[in-house]
Amino acid sequence: MDINKRTILWIVFALSLVVLWNNWMVSTGKPSMFAPAPAQTAKAPEAKKSDLPAATAAAGASALPGAPAAAEPFKSERITVTTDLFRVDVDTLGGTIKRLELLKFKDGVDTSKNQVLFDVDAGTGKTYLAQTGLIGAAGLPNHQTGFVAKPGPRMLGDANQVQLVLEAESGGVKLTKTYTFKRGDYTIDVRHDVANVGAAPVKPELYLQLVHDGNKPAGDSYFNSSYTGPTLYTAEDHYKKLKFESLEKEAAEAAKTGKDAVQDHPTKADNGWFAISQHFFVSAFVPQDKQARTIFTKKVTTNQYAIGTIQQLGTLAPGATVSNEAKLYSGPQQAKLLEQVSPGLELVKDYGWLTIIAKPIFWVMDHIHQVLGNWGWTIIAFTILIKLAFFPLSAAGYRSMAKVKLVTPKMQAIRERYKGDPAKMNQATMELYKTEKINPMGSCLPILVQMPVFIALYWVLQASVEIRGAPWIGWITNLAAPDPWYILPVLYAISMYITTKLNPAPADPMQAKMMLFMPLAFSVMFFFFPSGLVLYWVVNNVLSIAQQYVISKKFAPATAANS
Repeated sequence: MDINKRTILWIVFALSLVVLWNNWMVSTGKPSMFAPAPAQTAKAPEAKKSDLPAATAAAGASALPGAPAAAEPFKSERITVTTDLFRVDVDTLGGTIKRLELLKFKDGVDTSKNQVLFDVDAGTGKTYLAQTGLIGAAGLPNHQTGFVAKPGPRMLGDANQVQLVLEAESGGVKLTKTYTFKRGDYTIDVRHDVANVGAAPVKPELYLQLVHDGNKPAGDSYFNSSYTGPTLYTAEDHYKKLKFESLEKEAAEAAKTGKDAVQDHPTKADNGWFAISQHFFVSAFVPQDKQARTIFTKKVTTNQYAIGTIQQLGTLAPGATVSNEAKLYSGPQQAKLLEQVSPGLELVKDYGWLTIIAKPIFWVMDHIHQVLGNWGWTIIAFTILIKLAFFPLSAAGYRSMAKVKLVTPKMQAIRERYKGDPAKMNQATMELYKTEKINPMGSCLPILVQMPVFIALYWVLQASVEIRGAPWIGWITNLAAPDPWYILPVLYAISMYITTKLNPAPADPMQAKMMLFMPLAFSVMFFFFPSGLVLYWVVNNVLSIAQQYVISKKFAPATAANS
């Protein structure tokens, strides 16, 4: 029993330390112990810094390399397009998306406001932009060129879609950007029509890019930290997560050596997407499929970074026109929606290193929710299903505990007899287990089996925007946030205390005190965990207490009679 309890204690304690340390590492900007090493960036020898767009966040910043300065300042305006899902501000300077507000989701910090993705705020240093333009020759229209908006509706109204058309002519090329917003769709169609209106052939290249600051998101904490940064996917290299810190280091090294600070991931591709991912939401550009492209990342300026692609449009003779179609998804990380946009985009819903378990868990919970309609009751129903699935294993563990409880006096006698000889004490204890047909690991198995489910459920609650802001009853108004009144953590501590009392008492007084201290330690830790996760554990403990009580009463007398 001594070995058995010590094993349980150290397994739980070690796992707790690992999870806590990993969360602290992530929250301080260091890589997760469980995440793959950051992708190493390969320098593209043919990609020159002068060939790539100078992605700047603010109006009035320096023009693209080689572009002539404007004769007079362009008076830009912001055009607001409103649909049933979001409100979007597009600046006529460059046709840049400068603000995107989600109308169906509240801000994670200030629930009186809507969630905002694209935005520029000099006060907080927030920069989040979607920019497009042309390079390949001097003076081509880019994200710093003045565009003229064609007249048209700016609200969805009774229609199923609304379009914003922007036109600019520069360097002998006319660029027409068309943003198409559709009802019930977080995907914006982005069309570029490029016409050669000059007298000589041109060879333009189209770039699409997302610019973001390197700050930690608002509301990020030690126990609720999440990844925010560039991500990308190609059929060849699959899903990659990059870090702003890595881009900063690469830029610093490039500055020291005088090399180009542009990195490629990979050098070439003709499929896939790139994105800026954050907690619960993502903005992803999906360039035109089956068209060769160069994928790049770069540092734009202080604490601003870009990820994007460059696509060659071919040589345009005078009077010729070429079109390119892309998609921009900007919305929640809902797997059902992401799968429809592009292959692999659902991978931005990050379940951590236990994805293989977390995905089926969410699939089951989603189907339960379709019946119950409340995520709190869904978690309770899911807990009951898990308990039923593990019932045989748990029953065997509790039967083992019942046997151990009966032989506790014999174990205490062994400890007294071999107090000064630990080797003989352990040998005599193991012989007692063998004689009484007790498996010393019997009561550990339920904990070991349920621990991956517990950790996977933690990631499900962390990653699922469906649970974000979802209420249960009374004081629990957001199952993805900590319990505001700490009622569930206290109930957890009480249930753990009862469980400890039902278990055989450790022979070691110090160990017994530590076992009583564990419920308090875990309860304090659960103050910072999502209330949905604590709800799962409280219900699990209540069911375990009932199961253990019944099994102990049923099997202990029979065990005693056979002893």
